[in-house]
Amino acid sequence: MSDNDVFFRSVTELGRELRARRISSVELTQIALDRLGTLGPTYNALATLTPEIAMVQARRADRLLRRGEVASPLVGVPYGAKDLLATKGIPTRWGSPAHRDQILDDDATVIRKLTDAGAVLVGKLAMVELAGGGGYEYATASLHGPGLNPWNVGHWAGGSSSGSGSAVAAGLVPYALGSETWGSIVTPSAYCGITGLRPTWGLVSRHGAMELSWSMDKVGPMARSAEDCGWVLQAIAGADGNDLTAADRGFTFSPRLSRKDFRLGILPADFSDAPDLEKAFAEAVRVLKRAGLRTSRVEVPDHPFVGIAQTLLSGEMAAAHAEFIKSEKLDELVDAGQKNGLRESLKLTASDYVRAQQKRLQITHDVLGLFEKFDALVSPSLMNESLTLETNIKTAPRKRGNYSVLGALCGVPALNLPMGFGRQGLPLALALTGNLFDEATLLQMGMIFQRETDWHRRRPPAVA
Repeated sequence: MSDNDVFFRSVTELGRELRARRISSVELTQIALDRLGTLGPTYNALATLTPEIAMVQARRADRLLRRGEVASPLVGVPYGAKDLLATKGIPTRWGSPAHRDQILDDDATVIRKLTDAGAVLVGKLAMVELAGGGGYEYATASLHGPGLNPWNVGHWAGGSSSGSGSAVAAGLVPYALGSETWGSIVTPSAYCGITGLRPTWGLVSRHGAMELSWSMDKVGPMARSAEDCGWVLQAIAGADGNDLTAADRGFTFSPRLSRKDFRLGILPADFSDAPDLEKAFAEAVRVLKRAGLRTSRVEVPDHPFVGIAQTLLSGEMAAAHAEFIKSEKLDELVDAGQKNGLRESLKLTASDYVRAQQKRLQITHDVLGLFEKFDALVSPSLMNESLTLETNIKTAPRKRGNYSVLGALCGVPALNLPMGFGRQGLPLALALTGNLFDEATLLQMGMIFQRETDWHRRRPPAVA
């Protein structure tokens, strides 16, 4: 297995190589450390390389592999973690110049669970400052610079899990942990042409993750395939005494396809001036139909989704970061829009927040009602290819078709799948949105799609 092959192998494939003793975890980890350390800065993807802890974990993994104590393909496989997740003794900067010297005293629960599963942490990955909750304007809103897209470095990797998206796409790590409050797993996964899973709110503990919005924040995997995401989710899901919002339920992944007769609802989308996207989406739906899935059109209930989500996010962000927002350290942030948005969040009234929560109940009731008729909903992940670095993100045109707001408001899971390329040669993506705690159905559909297509195996030409 050549080094170049290693860079783009899936977790499942690497686990097979490790169990067959064709490569050791120490060797694989050194390759990943070298590549992430060398190329990570090329894409502004690297926050902190973690060679010391990585080699300790790799040697432990090799001992487990020699004894045959392997519970999943994750044993001995390197990964990266978004710098929003606490790591004991290692800087956790939240992408923020104001927190550049922050070192926390404990590991986030998901980091600890991956350690227990035998995984190897090779680096902390860059992100948008404070996960972008204030409403940043430009891709430059990060301590580490704009997240660069491996398919074209003049374009954005997406936020706020920018480093996780570009690191996986460029073959710097086989998989990474990202987080999503409102689109921050789906967007970089879509822009960078990788598979990303936003889990149900509460399925994965957020203990040790920077709080942005307590009722919306989620941690999930970003990887090469739906199968890889399933193995990672199995390791990180479950109850946690340190996070009372974590559900008392785990997730057991099975890579076997048990059924294909799923009912799929096609969400409405505005394809005006987007013929490449419309064609790619239509072909993706045909692939699923040929595989046996039943499809029909569905209308989303008419609600002010975006306004309600913005109100809730603003109120919860202010509660989490009021002291920082009021301090002089706020001015150390990079993005003017981010700073202004954080200051404005302090002006939200309690009555506005309560009214938004009341409307959220009706929205959630109506959205969950769709799953009485459908096993999942399908749409394009985003309505455009990756934005250029100069684009004002807040004022960029938005078309109907991006449904990540459903995850923010209703806590439902979604799976992002690469589905082709647009007119600029940049990735396009498919989103499958599921019912609460029904990640198994999404992963089954994702594996069906990826067994019929090879978009998830494509490599950016500059790094392939």
